[in-house]
Amino acid sequence: MTVKFPPISPKLPVLMHGADYNPDQWLHDPQVLEEDIRMMKLAGCNVMAVGIFSWSMLEPEEGVFEFGWLDQVLDRFAANGIYAWLATPTGARPAWMSEKYPEVLRVEKNRVRNLHGMRHNHCMTSPVYREKTTIINSRLAERYSDHPAVIGWHISNEYGGECHCDYCQEAFRGWLKKKYGNLDALNMAWWTKFWSHTYTSWSQVESPSPHGESMVHGQNLDWRRFVSDQTIDFYKHEIVPLKAANADLPCTTNFMDWFYGLDYREFAKEVDVISWDAYPTWHEADSEGNIASWFAFNHDMFRTLKHKPFMLMESTPSLTNWQPVSKLKKPGMHKLSSLQAVAHGSDTVQYFQWRKSRGASEKFHGAVIDHAGHEHTRVFRDVAELGQTLAGLTEVVGTTVPAEAAILADWDNRWAVNDAQGPRNGGLHYEQTVLQHYRALWEMGVPTDIVGSNDDFSAYKLLILPMAYLLRESTGEAIDKFVQNGGTLVVTYWSGIVDENDLTNLGGFPGPLRQTVGIWAEEIDGLHDEQSNRLVMGEGAAIRGEFEIRELCELIHTEGAETLAVYGDDFYAGRPALTVNHRGDGKAYYLAARVSDPAFYDSFYGGLVKEAGVLRSLDAELPKGVTAQLRTDGEHEYVFLLNFSGRTGKVELDGGAFTDAESGEAVSGSLELPLYGVRILKRPARK
Repeated sequence: MTVKFPPISPKLPVLMHGADYNPDQWLHDPQVLEEDIRMMKLAGCNVMAVGIFSWSMLEPEEGVFEFGWLDQVLDRFAANGIYAWLATPTGARPAWMSEKYPEVLRVEKNRVRNLHGMRHNHCMTSPVYREKTTIINSRLAERYSDHPAVIGWHISNEYGGECHCDYCQEAFRGWLKKKYGNLDALNMAWWTKFWSHTYTSWSQVESPSPHGESMVHGQNLDWRRFVSDQTIDFYKHEIVPLKAANADLPCTTNFMDWFYGLDYREFAKEVDVISWDAYPTWHEADSEGNIASWFAFNHDMFRTLKHKPFMLMESTPSLTNWQPVSKLKKPGMHKLSSLQAVAHGSDTVQYFQWRKSRGASEKFHGAVIDHAGHEHTRVFRDVAELGQTLAGLTEVVGTTVPAEAAILADWDNRWAVNDAQGPRNGGLHYEQTVLQHYRALWEMGVPTDIVGSNDDFSAYKLLILPMAYLLRESTGEAIDKFVQNGGTLVVTYWSGIVDENDLTNLGGFPGPLRQTVGIWAEEIDGLHDEQSNRLVMGEGAAIRGEFEIRELCELIHTEGAETLAVYGDDFYAGRPALTVNHRGDGKAYYLAARVSDPAFYDSFYGGLVKEAGVLRSLDAELPKGVTAQLRTDGEHEYVFLLNFSGRTGKVELDGGAFTDAESGEAVSGSLELPLYGVRILKRPARK
């Protein structure tokens, strides 16, 4: 069976390769623009994102539009086989708008309105800002929606932030009225009898504030949901004129790595293709494993949002200018990190930026073309080399990642757990916990999806719930069905604690999963940073030995589950710390403590993957820091071997008829990967 999606754009049915392009910064020098075209071809770049933050150049005065420069750029692209993601310029408003209509500027949570400046410093509820957005987007759509160079719309740029103005307060109240219907329901959901916070009029309800209300957790949670929904609503407002002009052009907006402020799982429902911006801090340590696994997690998350190929909209070909230390990419790292995105499902590799800006805050941010202005640089050669590789991988376009393992990670759970005021207010470390479990699968080369509460779990063999603090009853029922139908489930401490309103589950934790995992969690002990405990494996367990525990220890009782490991220390020594419950045709494991030793997760998940028959990209032992990732069209498999170990690595292939996807040469036996090396192997799909 063929498992392949059509290309993102039929105009460009290859791996897209390009960058953010800002010709409006160089209109004073036409020679620069001519050189850009020559070097785009030289670098193997076939697409550019154009017009981001160009509002003041498109509408220098209210109602005065200048499109001549953009006409020339797009016409030049069309004549040279280069395509464009044309941006709406709404990420930053022109100064004339802020001066004439100060209501478009954001009000911060302290209720003080901002001055003009920065990016996304605008209120997305403001009627004026929405009106001006419709006007400029309509003009762009009318002029360019059928232009031969335009393959899609890049909507705004990295949406984020929140506004607390009067418009937003009224919108928040309207959102709450729609959700709860009446104040009695809202007061019950927010548990406002605590501290006498009961609301008796909708006008009393406001957004959280540092000098007002900030301790009603249900209110905090709903505000975050509202901000996310209001941002999505603004995006939908932006695309109305674009879709009216040409419904076939895809629309996207560039997300950021597991961005805290917006629920991308909800946002994904409204975009045509997922795109995101990846900026790893490479070379922090001898091994790149920590950084590589974090960005692999993000690639997998963005791919899972629509379960189809995504776009790497921004990355840097060299360094950034905003990280604590802006390191150069060492030789080999550009190709390795770019192909990591492709390995996890991206059909594009794009950069910020094409040409370095001459002034302002990003003038030293990496780019394909340096201030020197020519192609005789190390970075340009790296980009051109990658361009050649991508040009030879067209058959990978549209292929899927066949994941049989999944990790549950919801935005509202993340917001709630970080607001919990629970056992460790110095840090519950939810995100690190998720990555701790993910990394064990990544090290083994197990394709993994990052799913949400409302997703279908039936296609997976292994489902992992790290700190699923906020867990809906319906999700618990779906997970129980998954286990009873033969799935393997792993649940950790601090799960099933509250419902969707952040109200604690009564009757015992882990709430909806108590019967599924066969335990009752009575208490949880927060350890100081210098304190530890031990996970002591039982004699009959598949894993032997002891493993260090840090930060959190849950005191649980078995209710049908079998004890696999116990605590080694403190007054709860000998009590269960790891259990398994046989339920229906499946198994549910419960890990009651945060084990700090990576060796535990490697052994634990190594056993579960084998026992459950979870697909690995390559059935071979992988050196630490060397991972394998898989894409397939159902007939062929493309195995990406990626060396993030900080040293050379050797992989013993698992047999089969491999060929090198770049050279076409047959490959078998032992394969050596150089420092920052990457190999792409093709073979017939396993049945």
